[in-house]
Amino acid sequence: MDEHDEQIWTEVDHYIGTHLGVHDQGVDTALTSSVEAGLPEIAVSPPQGKLLMLLAASMGARRILEIGTLGGYSTIWLARALPADGELITCEYSSEHATVARQNVDRAGVGGLVDIRVGAALDTLPTLTGLFDLTFVDADKEHNADYFRLALRMSRPGSLIIIDNTVRGGAVVDASRTDPATEGTRALYAAVRDEPRVSATGIQTVGSKGYDGFLLARVLDV
Repeated sequence: MDEHDEQIWTEVDHYIGTHLGVHDQGVDTALTSSVEAGLPEIAVSPPQGKLLMLLAASMGARRILEIGTLGGYSTIWLARALPADGELITCEYSSEHATVARQNVDRAGVGGLVDIRVGAALDTLPTLTGLFDLTFVDADKEHNADYFRLALRMSRPGSLIIIDNTVRGGAVVDASRTDPATEGTRALYAAVRDEPRVSATGIQTVGSKGYDGFLLARVLDV
């Protein structure tokens, strides 16, 4: 990978966005306001955000769980897939980030569908009740395996669990990389591999967010 690669990936993301409707005031303002508030620029890309919406809409999701809210960008995309009586519960560790996210989801017109829970997700998740049709995980990577296991407990047969940043620029296959995020990602792959109740795959991605990927696991009826 070099700067030319990343420039092309970003230009293609922009091309996709301008041709296929992944930009509008609601989501673009969420990104802008998050940057202005000093949040890290680590939200999913616009094409990835719309992919989340399309996946949720295609499966007719009525109840969505998100782990890692940040400024609410992916939250808005996911909430747009819900029916008027749907629900999205999103877990955010930082109260400052949650405040920005609340403003963004309200401004985007989906605030009535979104319940933001502030605090460590590992503490919040065991308090939730009911089952979710789709779970999107985009939080601290060292706990990804734990998030997967907890999400699985709250999923029904046919539910989808999506976990972001699971390639990490190829670090998952680099034996010299032993940082917590990479080790946590490897632990996730091992947990999914050893779980007979899901069928899963991983997809590598390139784009304005660089070289990374995501893992998708469908809960089976076993």
